[in-house]
Amino acid sequence: MSNHHTYKKVEVVGSSKNSIEDAISSALEECSKSIRNMEWFEVQETRGHVVDGKVAHYQVVMKVGFRIEGS
Repeated sequence: MSNHHTYKKVEVVGSSKNSIEDAISSALEECSKSIRNMEWFEVQETRGHVVDGKVAHYQVVMKVGFRIEGS
């Protein structure tokens, strides 16, 4: 095992009809199916879709950081 780590970040967009938190959680859950060693996320943008004056959908643009295996 090395005494340093190397990381990579990917950008994803999560969405939910319920909440910003749900958009984040569902995006992380989906990412965990194909990305190993996830260690953090950063929300870059928050936006939503408005219908009849009410929030219809939440969207978050986020970066997910993960450790490169073997580093």
